[in-house]
Amino acid sequence: MIKFDLKDRVAIVTGGAQGFGLAITERFIDSGASVVIWDIDEKEIKKAINKIKSNKVSYQIVDVSDHDSIKKNLKETENKLKKIDIFINNAGITGPNATLEKYPIDDWRKVIELNLNSVFYCCKEVVPYMLKNNYGRIVNIASIAGKEGNPNASAYSTSKAGVIGLTKSLGKELAENNIAVNCVTPAAAKTRIFDQMTQEHIDYMLSKIPRKKFAKVDELASLVTWLSCEENSFSTAAVFDLSGGRATY
Repeated sequence: MIKFDLKDRVAIVTGGAQGFGLAITERFIDSGASVVIWDIDEKEIKKAINKIKSNKVSYQIVDVSDHDSIKKNLKETENKLKKIDIFINNAGITGPNATLEKYPIDDWRKVIELNLNSVFYCCKEVVPYMLKNNYGRIVNIASIAGKEGNPNASAYSTSKAGVIGLTKSLGKELAENNIAVNCVTPAAAKTRIFDQMTQEHIDYMLSKIPRKKFAKVDELASLVTWLSCEENSFSTAAVFDLSGGRATY
């Protein structure tokens, strides 16, 4: 395993208790960072903390769709750890699989709020901390669905396309401030998010991947760790694919 240097860095990972978020958290800890897991599932958080077994990991119960909660917990993190160097917007849901004309309006709003609006809220509030220190790395977890669109997943596809646009815009705004803002567009990986999908949709996603396999969470964690380290001093406002050959642009 390649070692990236995150020594003395402070990172927050949303949805960090399982799946992609947990893999990223573990890789960050191995790379020397102190990590604060943000999640709403305290049971899963405690399982993650017990698995990691490190004094460099802590947690806060945070609903990232709650703007006030984000502000409060960022302030608490800075007070305790003195700075915030890295922020990973990973929390998200798939929503139901349904054609657009049958898509429930309440579910549409829920997916957009958690997958897209929360990224805006978090970036809006964490950027001032990074500007103060003239250093920061933000990585937003989007999806190949945001580039290509998946049928029967209009809310998810739309939310992830929005994350890509937000990343490009914010990255350009902050390009002269030693703050890199990038996003990753993975194809599906076998995590608990599959529990929210129909088997038909899972089979469709696999059929679109030329490598004929799903992504591994450790592969995404490795890419995110490089994007989050000081060594990445040039790439910003960029989209990094992890699609097994699916991405066409």
